[in-house]
Amino acid sequence: MTSAEELRDPVREQLLDAAEQVFYSRGIQAVGMDRLRTAANLPLRRIYQLYPSKDDLVVAFLRRRHERMMGSIAEFVAKADEPHARVAAIFTWLHRWFCEADFRGCPWMNAFGELGATTPPVAAEVHHHQREFRKLLSGIVTDAGFSREAGTAVYLLAEGAVSAAAVQRTATPAAEARRTAEIILGAETPGRFRRGAARAQS
Repeated sequence: MTSAEELRDPVREQLLDAAEQVFYSRGIQAVGMDRLRTAANLPLRRIYQLYPSKDDLVVAFLRRRHERMMGSIAEFVAKADEPHARVAAIFTWLHRWFCEADFRGCPWMNAFGELGATTPPVAAEVHHHQREFRKLLSGIVTDAGFSREAGTAVYLLAEGAVSAAAVQRTATPAAEARRTAEIILGAETPGRFRRGAARAQS
């Protein structure tokens, strides 16, 4: 968990902002510390005081992004007026993310693909994100009265949509995943989820 002290440190935030921007847009291994120093407008000595290694910095940027993403989804979904609409709102949130100009897929899977096999702290952070993301989405689904299996299905649909959107460079997978969720969840409560989905799209 990012500490309150870290969040109050403007220099640390400046560094994490730069790290997130360059690592996410260019790839972690493609970005050297000199490029990061330039992006953050900080001396290398200060960077290494804050994070003794590049791996430490990668973990920190992933952790902060995780906390922000979880908070953003929870806040967005909570605005829906009823439980079924909250499930549909998951896919609306994904669609908006996919439409962002800097969308480059899942930061955690990107990091895992580059470093997961050789960097246990990064792999652990990715596993933590997946566990919490699954818990959040599954909880939204089960709170709406659906089964745990349905919650797992929605989580996997969301994960698949992120990967497909990154490769295809389109937001279409969000709508496709939502329609698939309508079929799965509609089988448990015919008609009700589709009505909630229509409200969540408005």
